Amino acid sequence: MQSYTTKLQAGLGLIPETEKLLDLWEPGMDNPTLLDRALCSGDFPTMTARRLRNIVSEGFAPRYLVEDGGPASALKSMHGALSGQDRKQLFLLFTCRANRILADFIREVYWPQYAAGSTSLSKKDALNFVEDAVAGGKTTTSWSDSTKTRVSSYLLGACADFGLLGAMAVGSRKIETFGPTTFVTTFVAHDLHFRGLGDSAMLNHEDWGLFGLGSDDVLAELKQIAMRGEIIVQSAAGLVQISWKYKNMKELADAVADS
Repeated sequence: MQSYTTKLQAGLGLIPETEKLLDLWEPGMDNPTLLDRALCSGDFPTMTARRLRNIVSEGFAPRYLVEDGGPASALKSMHGALSGQDRKQLFLLFTCRANRILADFIREVYWPQYAAGSTSLSKKDALNFVEDAVAGGKTTTSWSDSTKTRVSSYLLGACADFGLLGAMAVGSRKIETFGPTTFVTTFVAHDLHFRGLGDSAMLNHEDWGLFGLGSDDVLAELKQIAMRGEIIVQSAAGLVQISWKYKNMKELADAVADS
C-alpha cells in the first residue's frame, strides 16, 4: 500500500503546467532532459528554476513519466482527439495513482458526501480525514499540525482543480456535479485490461471509485460503449466476458487519433 505523502504541494492539479510539459516532452525523454527543455523553452517566464524543477520532479514525473513514460505517451498521442474535459479527467486519474492520499480522499470522503446529498466539503472534513490517516499510520512519519492543515487544503484545492469542487467560500467548497466522460471510461477499461486484469477484476478495480462508479455502473457504461462496436460485452448470471477490439494501448491511441 502506497504511503501518504505531501507531494501534492508541488502544484495540486497542475493542469496548465501539465499541458505545457506534455507539449515539450518526447518519448524516451527522462526527467532531467525534460527539465532542461522546459527551462530553455520560455514557456514558464514567471517561474523560478527551483519552482519549475520541483514541478517536473515532484509533480509531473511521478504522474506521467512512470512505466517508461506510458501515461505521457498515451496523452500526447491522443491529444488532438480529446476534449478538455477528457484530458482533465485523465490528469485526475494519473494524479490519484501517484498520490494515494488524494485517491482515498475522493473515494472515502467526496463520493460518500456526494451520495448523501451534501452540497459542500469543508476544511474540517478534509482535516478530519488527514488526522485519521496520520493516526492510522498511513504516513511514513507523524505529521505536525501545520502539515496536516496544509495537506487538507491541498486535497480540497486539487479536487477543485479537477472539477469535483467549486471555489472556496466560508471555509468550504461546493460539491460539483461530476462523472466520467465516455472516452475516459473507455480509456480506464482498456488500460486496466492491458495491465493484465481479468474482466471481473477490471470491473471491480478501485480506479472506478475516483469517478463514483461501482462495478454495476461500470458494466452499464461498457454496454453503452459496446453499442459503438469498440468492445463486445456478454453478461449473464453475474458472469461477464468482454471481447476487446484493440490489442494494446497504442492501437487504442491510434484509433482515437484517427477518429
